[in-house]
Amino acid sequence: MLEGWFLWFILFWVVFLVSMLAIGGYFMFRKFLQRLPKEDGKSDLDWQDYYLEKTRHMWNDEEKNLLEELVEPVPELFRDVARAKIAGKIGQLALIEQASSINLDLIIRGYIMATPKRDHKFLMKRLTEKQIDYSEYKALF
Repeated sequence: MLEGWFLWFILFWVVFLVSMLAIGGYFMFRKFLQRLPKEDGKSDLDWQDYYLEKTRHMWNDEEKNLLEELVEPVPELFRDVARAKIAGKIGQLALIEQASSINLDLIIRGYIMATPKRDHKFLMKRLTEKQIDYSEYKALF
């Protein structure tokens, strides 16, 4: 018969494993939803890849370095995903506006549009550190 500390040990591991499986399943389901094709036949990730590929030649080293600095607070495990999502949104804006190259304005607006509101504080802090005026973007925050 199971009694005492061994029962609690087994109960702890059951709760822990079920919790971890639920968390992992949640993130896998989110990725699955992003891969589902929309009405136009392409998924969100397909469009993101399209915008990245079409605007790859527009990026200069300075803009790439700024994007790297902006994704710095993201944990390294998720940094590539965040970088691709933000760069995809910047590329989308560049193609819509028919820009000849990626500039600071596109990077700031793309970052704001691609990231959740809680990340905007870091953007404002980083732009202040670099002495870049972001007052014209206040409406987007």
